Amino acid sequence: MKVTLDMSAFGKTTWYEYAIRFVFGGVITAIAGVIAKEFGPGIGGLFLAFPAIFPAGATLIEKHENEKKARVGLDGTQRGRAAASVDAAGASIGALGLICFAITVWLLITRYAPWLVLTAATLTWLAVSVSGWYIRDKLM
Repeated sequence: MKVTLDMSAFGKTTWYEYAIRFVFGGVITAIAGVIAKEFGPGIGGLFLAFPAIFPAGATLIEKHENEKKARVGLDGTQRGRAAASVDAAGASIGALGLICFAITVWLLITRYAPWLVLTAATLTWLAVSVSGWYIRDKLM
């Protein structure tokens, strides 16, 4: 499955689907806050690397793909699962990139200026995420 950007999807998503994503994201972030309060910001920060809206996003992607195929009289189960799995791969790779971002900040923040550390961490996140997607694309 080729990953593309489809801006028309914004018009196809209903307000309640956005609300579901917002609520899921808020709940995941709140849980990370509770973990940070209980075990410290280092541990809580790792949980923020979890893509907060992934659970809602994956189910909505599968639903939309199923509906697209159903409109033309086909079973969209396989297509829905494939689209959700691509989203899951992206979320996993992005989470790995965020963990590398956090590690970079943790290792450098006491030695260098914050702007330099955040720049290095952002470039680290970008390199890990793009490399991860490239490797995944070549292996599949």
